[in-house]
Parts: sequence; structure tokens; C-alpha cells
Amino acid sequence: MIRVSLVGVAGYTGGELLRLLLRHPEVEVVGVYGEEHAGARVVELHPHLSGVVGEERVKKPDYGKVGSEAELVFLATPNGVAMKVAPRLLREGAKVVDLSADYRFDDVRVYEKYYTKHESPEVKGIYGLPELYRERIRKADLIANPGCYPTAAILALAPLMKGRMVDPGRVVVDAISGTSGAGRGLRENLHHPVCGENVSAYSATRHRHLPEIKQELEKLAGEEVGLCFTPHLAPVVRGILSTSHVFLRERSSKERLLELYREFYSGEPFVRVVEGLPELNYVVGSNYCDIGLEVSEDGRWVVVVSAIDNLLKGGSGQAVQNMNLRFGIEETKGLEALPMRP
Repeated sequence: MIRVSLVGVAGYTGGELLRLLLRHPEVEVVGVYGEEHAGARVVELHPHLSGVVGEERVKKPDYGKVGSEAELVFLATPNGVAMKVAPRLLREGAKVVDLSADYRFDDVRVYEKYYTKHESPEVKGIYGLPELYRERIRKADLIANPGCYPTAAILALAPLMKGRMVDPGRVVVDAISGTSGAGRGLRENLHHPVCGENVSAYSATRHRHLPEIKQELEKLAGEEVGLCFTPHLAPVVRGILSTSHVFLRERSSKERLLELYREFYSGEPFVRVVEGLPELNYVVGSNYCDIGLEVSEDGRWVVVVSAIDNLLKGGSGQAVQNMNLRFGIEETKGLEALPMRP
């Protein structure tokens, strides 16, 4: 059994992570922590876990103790927290999976441009996208769990980028997210009368996930990528539907590209290459990423659509997948749930 602690249980991601860990056959949850909600009963924050968590209360974290008592610590905390506490946890001997953006960037200057001043730039994490970095994750002390939009976009484009098949100067990604992606905090644009019958674009040219997607696509392509990324908020609770537009260097057919994708993702337990175009209710409630594509009549323009559950493959499910890899557990363990439809 792996002794695991969770810091930041109050949010949707933290609650989903706790739900997965409580039913994981190889995990013992030894601590549930949070700053703002310290002292609260876990079931008050997540009533769907009633009868499972008992009278467990959220504890204020003493990071020295947390790091020495657990073999692995999940940080489901806001951006800017992990960079303060992860170094202490690592010194105490714990492995860390950070679900924030603090350690996702190779260049700390990029993080500081889009987020805030970094307080531990000397600490480096491994980008936790198993389909690209599985072997490095198996040996990592600090795993930087990817963002939700980046997971969907990078997996959608990785085969084409790796094969250097596209014009790198023209890559467009439009993505739609459910409201749970914005977190538990209350804001006017998330108020049901405002968003319930509405779809809106936001951070249209400068979303924080743009440089994260760009970083990984450039590593795959081996050259600079001109990426345009615009996210949208839709009146659904869970899921991300990402639509990517790329232009091929040489003409191809849908059949040839599907063959490329199936070969690239052969053996991947959570990537499904489909004949048609994915929809959210093909994946919600699961750790799957579904990918489909269409090709224009001239064989140059390719539209790749990917779908994930933002709280699972885009967050807590991927974090558990990374834990499984790091501790030599079967990668799918604790993540066997199938999608819910309708």
C-alpha cells in the first residue's frame, strides 16, 4: 500500500482526487489537508462522499510532518502554493504530484510572464503527460500534472507534430470547457442565470495554457510553432472539447492519418482513436481521451477533435495515472470507470 496525502481537498479537483484515492486498492490515504477549510469535516465539503470518509476533518498542513508521513503528496492547490511547499516535501522524502502550473514550464521566465514570480526555480519537475513521458515519470520525484486544455490539445496534435507533417506557423486550437474547469469559487460569469443559456470566449489571445501547449508542441516538432489558442465556456458541468486546425506539408487522406494516429497511440490505455468526431458524453466520467479527425477535399487542411473529462484525464485522473506509473502499479488501476452517457 502507498501512503498518500492530499493537500487542497476543498476544490472540485481535490474532491475528485479524494474520491479516486478512497477506492484505489493500492492506496492508504494518511492525510487530508487544506489551509482555508482546516477543521471542516470532509463530508461537509464533499457530501457525495458521505459514508465513505466518516468524520474525517481537514487538517492544517505541517509540511515537514506531511512530507515525512506520506510516500506521495498530491498538491491540488492554487497556482503559487506548490513552489513554496514542494521543496520541503521533497526534502522530507516524499514524492510530489503537483496539479498546479508551478512546475510545468521548462523556462521559468515563461511561468513568470503568465503567472507570478517563482520562488523555487531551481526545483525541476517532469511534465506528467504519460503518453509522451512515461519512462521519465517512472523515475520522477516531482511530477507536474498537465493542464486540462493542454492535455486535450497536445494529445490531439502529437502524432502530426512528431511526424513533422504540418506547417508549424499555422496551428489553431479552439476549445470548449465545462464550468467545473473554473473551480469552486463564485464569480458572476459562472452564475447559472448568466452561463446556463450562454457560450462565451475568454482570454482569447493570452490564456495561461497557451504557452504550455506551445512548449510541448515545439518539443514534438523540433521547431517553433505559431499557435493560436482560444478557450470558450459552455453551459455543461464537465468536459473539454478541443478542435485543432492544422495544414499539412503534403496532401494526405483521412484513412492514412487515422492509421498514423492508431500506430502512435497503440497500446495506450486511455487514448481512443475513433472513426467519427468525439463528443463530451463519450468520455465524461472516465480517464479517456477520444480523438477523431476530418480532412478537407484538397487533403491539406486537417481538423482534429479531442474530448476529455477536465476533472479526470484533465486533472485528478491523470494525477492518479502518474502515481501508478511512479510506484510501479498497473497504469489503469483505480481508473477503470467507463464514461457516463447520457
